[in-house]
Amino acid sequence: MPESRGKGLTYREAGVDIDAGDLLVERIKSHVKRTSRPEVLTGLGGFAGLCGLPQGYKDPVLVACTDGVGTKLKLAFLTGRHDTVGVDLVAMNVNDLVVCGAEPLLFLDYFAAGALEVSVAERVIAGIADGCQQAGCALLGGETAELPGFYAKGEYDLAGFCVGVVDRAARVDGSTIAAGDVLLGLASSGFHSNGYSLVRRVFLEHAKLTVDARIDGVDGTLGEALLRPTRIYVRPLRKLYAAGLLKGAAHITGGGLVDNPTRMLPPTARLKLQIDMRGWTLPPLFAALQRLGDVAPEEMRRTFNMGVGMIVAVAPNRADEARRILEGEGETVFRVGQVAAAQVPEGTATENIPVEFLG
Repeated sequence: MPESRGKGLTYREAGVDIDAGDLLVERIKSHVKRTSRPEVLTGLGGFAGLCGLPQGYKDPVLVACTDGVGTKLKLAFLTGRHDTVGVDLVAMNVNDLVVCGAEPLLFLDYFAAGALEVSVAERVIAGIADGCQQAGCALLGGETAELPGFYAKGEYDLAGFCVGVVDRAARVDGSTIAAGDVLLGLASSGFHSNGYSLVRRVFLEHAKLTVDARIDGVDGTLGEALLRPTRIYVRPLRKLYAAGLLKGAAHITGGGLVDNPTRMLPPTARLKLQIDMRGWTLPPLFAALQRLGDVAPEEMRRTFNMGVGMIVAVAPNRADEARRILEGEGETVFRVGQVAAAQVPEGTATENIPVEFLG
């Protein structure tokens, strides 16, 4: 007798559309292709991506990191704009990676949704490709997961993974930072991808503003301002590194100006960082949040970048040269402070020496 075909439930009826996944792969191939590097050995669609190491490294060390976009995604869902959060995803990874002088090499993404909307996913991944192009790394592969019943309708989550390379002897570890070194701050594009639970609470719930609201001094609508993608600092920092000027760097992410700057220092350095808040003007979007939410200055500094997305330490006699390089790469640069000797008991861990805020 011929084998009977069942008429029961299908995977699609259970909420997973394999055809939609296949269609997405076809639609993102062009985006992946524009991020390719000479070292990439495989195309999209294999079980794993292969990538060689770049030429010119004497003793290459791999550098890896992972991060996400967090509740900033809620603004994408609310506005229906999905083309910027992919840039955020890349930025949050490559900005962490480049502080040690590393060259970003490859990027992997994880996109998960309750039900796959191909057009939405394509816009997100196109943004990831945009970020990879800015950072100079290849979008080597990723995973698209459809998880029925796991996420709310119309929502998704993102995670990213980046691998870079640096010469062991030439990595930036903060060991040359000394008292008197200058701290230069690179302007942020906004809140970047941190503190959005408080951002949404203040603007949308407490102040009851809509995403179409306008705030004095802020370009565009509130929604546009809040979705402005995280600035990618790879090329300017790599230029600074190539010139031998990068003594240390700190990506200002969760923990703001309080917790992040000291991460550029060695664990037992008897140094402290003095950040002069008079070195730049608090951007209007930050000032509006502080005013509308009656947020204490200490809470602002602990949560947000305050308009400075990256801080670098350079020798005082080369600070002007460093500024010219950074500005030549399109950065807005502030002199935000200096490194000073810390009068603390011998053996005190750097993490226990607080940042000193001036002004």
